Amino acid sequence: MGIVTGRRNARPPRQRRAGGSPDPDAYDELVRQIRDGRIDADAGADRLIARLTDRELLGLLDGDSPRRLLPLIPLLLHRRPFVAGAVPRLGIPGIRFSDGARGVVIGSSTAFPVTMARAATWDPELEEQVGTAIGAETRVRGANYSASVCVNLLRHPAWGRAQECYGEDPVLTGRMGSAMTRGVRVHTMACVKHFALNSMEDERFEVDVSVDDHALHEVYLPHFKAVVDAGADSVMSAYNRVRGEYMDVNRPLLTGVLREEWGFTGFVTSDWVFGTHDAVGSLEAGMDVEMPLRLRRAHELPAALRAGTLDRATVLQSARRILRTTLLHAATRAPAEPPADIVAGSAHRALARHVAEESIVLLANAPVDGTPLLPLPATTRRIAVLGRLADQENLGDHGSSRVRPPSTVSPLQGLRAALPEVDITTAPARDVRATVAAAAAAETAIVVVGFDQHDEGESVVTGGVDVGVLGAALDSGRLRGAITAVAHLASRFVRGGDRTSLRLRPSDERLILAVTAANPRTVVVLVGGSAILTESWRHRVPALVLAWYGGMEGGRALADVLTGVVEPGGRLPFVIPTDPAHLPPFDRTAKAVVYDDRWGQRRLDDEGRTPAFPFGFGLGYTTIAHRLLGHRFDASGGTAEVRVTNTGDREGSTVVQLYAADVARARPVSELLGFRKVTLQPDEERIVRVTLDPTPTLERDPATRRWSARPGDWMLQAAQHSPGDWSSAVALRHDDATAEDDVATEGAAG
Repeated sequence: MGIVTGRRNARPPRQRRAGGSPDPDAYDELVRQIRDGRIDADAGADRLIARLTDRELLGLLDGDSPRRLLPLIPLLLHRRPFVAGAVPRLGIPGIRFSDGARGVVIGSSTAFPVTMARAATWDPELEEQVGTAIGAETRVRGANYSASVCVNLLRHPAWGRAQECYGEDPVLTGRMGSAMTRGVRVHTMACVKHFALNSMEDERFEVDVSVDDHALHEVYLPHFKAVVDAGADSVMSAYNRVRGEYMDVNRPLLTGVLREEWGFTGFVTSDWVFGTHDAVGSLEAGMDVEMPLRLRRAHELPAALRAGTLDRATVLQSARRILRTTLLHAATRAPAEPPADIVAGSAHRALARHVAEESIVLLANAPVDGTPLLPLPATTRRIAVLGRLADQENLGDHGSSRVRPPSTVSPLQGLRAALPEVDITTAPARDVRATVAAAAAAETAIVVVGFDQHDEGESVVTGGVDVGVLGAALDSGRLRGAITAVAHLASRFVRGGDRTSLRLRPSDERLILAVTAANPRTVVVLVGGSAILTESWRHRVPALVLAWYGGMEGGRALADVLTGVVEPGGRLPFVIPTDPAHLPPFDRTAKAVVYDDRWGQRRLDDEGRTPAFPFGFGLGYTTIAHRLLGHRFDASGGTAEVRVTNTGDREGSTVVQLYAADVARARPVSELLGFRKVTLQPDEERIVRVTLDPTPTLERDPATRRWSARPGDWMLQAAQHSPGDWSSAVALRHDDATAEDDVATEGAAG
């Protein structure tokens, strides 16, 4: 089942330049034979390769659409799959691409909460359900390949595409990305992106990332390996450079790490258009497919193969990877075609709503008149819903991951539907006087503020790209001036890209202060894709909710949480500091950056700084206690057992989080090892077993590539967020020590 390498790359008989007998059932017949166990996928790929002409063989290695469609990509991306390597003569369907981080971008589809919001659920099982739904809708739209798994770490919250990732922690990211992969693969091939160290937007095409071996292998790559181990069919290479080399020609990572060290057997595609810098060199480095059009490779590879500057064995190696993966997936995916009516149907809408509910983070809920402000009392009769985003369709950025659902529920619409007997008023956000008057007249004011596609997101213009790359792909640089002019024109209307500030817009902050002065019973709802600094106003606000870009049912989910129909189920997948200076430096215009092992919560721990809200933080409407009972742990992993008790008077959920730290350090740095979400009834007690990931406590020897325990005095602690105090932690034993005798299986009553 592994990739066939050099010993099987014998040169076949010389391929014909054109022609060959049509056999449109050839591919499907091989799929049937693989499914029935008569042949394996390697043999099936070899049989197809033996029948390909040179032109067809090279055609596997780039997109099928002509380069003249380049200006139409933003339009066509939402209308049909982009195909690479189709050979109709033999029935080979090719790679049929759709993006899909928050839903399928083709047509009108279910818009789920953005990836960062789903990370806040801390629920891999729920994420797997989302992946299955996205994969099914992808298949309905005629695609077989979904680029829906983004596992780049959030090094800094100003990153424009932060909303597309799972946060700042490698273990959380690896678990959630693996779950998405398993779900997507039920129906389509799963692509993980962007490999590697891609976490800034405006200079993503040119930035060169310097990183030492420790940070690279022990911080920025483990979650990619986790997703590969979960069965990812494909990897998308990033635009940026790592250690001086663009990722499409970065052989040490694409071949040395991805294939030789991790044993990845799928295929690698480029990021789109600007992601291929050398047609032959990228193929030799391990990038198999140039996406999405016939650009550099279509122009350069035929002549290189004829001249002998491109080894036929290199072409065959990539062709075999591509065909083997597509054949195997076609033979093992769910056999039944999903019905068309699942797309944005009732089941997927209900799933989107549930995910949004589980993602919402309650950051503050102080008492007003002796009682926490949330959930809203059943006696409430007059509410003011205010702010620029109160009644906006706001699903996230408008780049390649944009989803167009048939309908969207805003916060105002959701509250009106949930509270038909309540008088809900609003006012134009720009009319501060009317807003203040509405707030003063209401029992409770709800202010919805934050960001939209203009504040953060994918950079939809060329930005810092060297348009010479594109010029070379089009045979000349004559279009450089036209492309640059269009980019400058577009940038006047749509900014997107990296954020310029971690604070709200000044107008939003002024509105919050005005409303809280008029009504002390004020709830602020934040919308955005990553951390938002709140220091200039949060101490004046009793209730603070982070609602993310909540998807097409986000307004209903928010209403469910505010009214207490459900618990706020979310926990932060990143830290929120009190000062941006407590985070790593972030320069949106940088051409070179250094990535180390200190960012987010780790950096604050290392420097002894207290955050506004720590990593993993989130409140509920009940109180839940944790007690670590025992653990088993060694270099291969382990488990911990935690007694969890709902000490409150209503059903509630918590995320049991297990952290380790080397307490021999002057300032211990918390490392998440494992987590588990659990829901309990009032007074219910349960013993939960949590799987522990050893990677944060290990180190890799660069010479031998072997992993071993990192020296130190390691302690383990169960907590409800990243701990700031290790006095109650227990020694993390790298052995087979047993837990307490009273530990039972998960679900046992205490």
